[in-house]
Amino acid sequence: METPVEVKPTRVASGFLDDLSETCKMGTPNGRAMCKSDDEVPFDSEINFHLSESILVDVRGSHSGESQTARHETLAGIIYKSIRVVVFSNKLNLLMPFGPLAILVQKLTGHLGWVFGLSLLGIVPLAERQLAFYTGDTVGGLLNATFGNATELIISIYALKSGMTRVVQLSLLGSILSNMLLVLGCAFLCGGIVNHKKEQVFNKAAASVNSGLLLMAVMGILFPAVLHYTHTEVRVGKSELSLSRLSSCIMLVAYVAYLFFQLKSQRSLYVSVNEDESQNGNNSNDDESPDISKWETLIWLSVMTAWISILSEYLVGAMEGASMAWEIPVAFISVILLPLVGNAAEHASAIMFAMKDKLDISLGVAIGSSTQISMFVIPFCVVIGWIIGQPMDLNFQLFETAALFLTVIVVAFMLQEGTANYFKGLMLILCYLIVAASFYVHVDSSQ
Repeated sequence: METPVEVKPTRVASGFLDDLSETCKMGTPNGRAMCKSDDEVPFDSEINFHLSESILVDVRGSHSGESQTARHETLAGIIYKSIRVVVFSNKLNLLMPFGPLAILVQKLTGHLGWVFGLSLLGIVPLAERQLAFYTGDTVGGLLNATFGNATELIISIYALKSGMTRVVQLSLLGSILSNMLLVLGCAFLCGGIVNHKKEQVFNKAAASVNSGLLLMAVMGILFPAVLHYTHTEVRVGKSELSLSRLSSCIMLVAYVAYLFFQLKSQRSLYVSVNEDESQNGNNSNDDESPDISKWETLIWLSVMTAWISILSEYLVGAMEGASMAWEIPVAFISVILLPLVGNAAEHASAIMFAMKDKLDISLGVAIGSSTQISMFVIPFCVVIGWIIGQPMDLNFQLFETAALFLTVIVVAFMLQEGTANYFKGLMLILCYLIVAASFYVHVDSSQ
């Protein structure tokens, strides 16, 4: 008879051996399976199967030198992975060198057309926003929209300091039109094509609240324009400016109340329609984990925002020169080209989430961004202009106000059913092409 080998577990708690002994005494199948011979079940496999993860970690990392080396390797791996994900995994980041090149061209040649074009290309790449993985659909869509609008806000502040109030109005208007027609249309189109076997749905109640806020914004922008064109002002040029500043303060209060309503008071209203399915499914979101951590995302967003602020100064300064060099109206550049660049990351995010059947995040990016610009960014710019002495008002002129009003009406009708498909997306894209062609042949009446 062979002498049994005595195994002395050094890191295994004694309670584990007691539990194993009690289990062997029981007549259950599990107990008999655990008490098989060493030929049938190796001892190390029993240890790996029954020990908790914390004990295994303790066994493998018992030496302090190994633990410190692992921590250093982990830190280096985190930095390498973060740079690889943010800088090298996104094809749009190939356009990053155009930013420094625009500054170099400005210093060497001063050709405004080239400076504007290169700055425009350099602003396109942004850090991929993955905060929705940490915050959920509602807050994630809000954060995506907020960081996406940082580009428009920075460009608007630089233009406002330069006295280009009309460029601020047109660029913000174009951002609203681009988000509501192009970004949402592409999201519906791509999501409908990928998920063509089932109907895509979203939270209709939340979409209705956003539609109401957009109509309120149209009201705030419409009345100063009507006041101007009907010549019913008490003081010509002064009354519409005073009305714009008062309306802007009211709109800012309404937006703050909306945030409280959305995030605190009525959070249940903004529950995603797919949340229950994702929670009760077989871990369907396991393959959708974020590539980088929350803090890494915030750091990269801060770096990109600072870089955008530097390029925005060159972009705004070269806008009028580029309009003359390219023979393109400033209105077309402000309403179409600038928002296309500013909404590039939002565009990609909305399409990505729509293809994953997360339309509530897509709507939070597209419609939520339009709501944020119309109810916060535009009134905020009016207040900032008021502070620094620039006469920024809500009179967007008749043609531009009509385009905004019709766009809000069309999108509100598209959202009223709470469903989406590729045909709705195609119609929104075609509407945007009509708007773009209209601004190409439009002569700005204010100039």
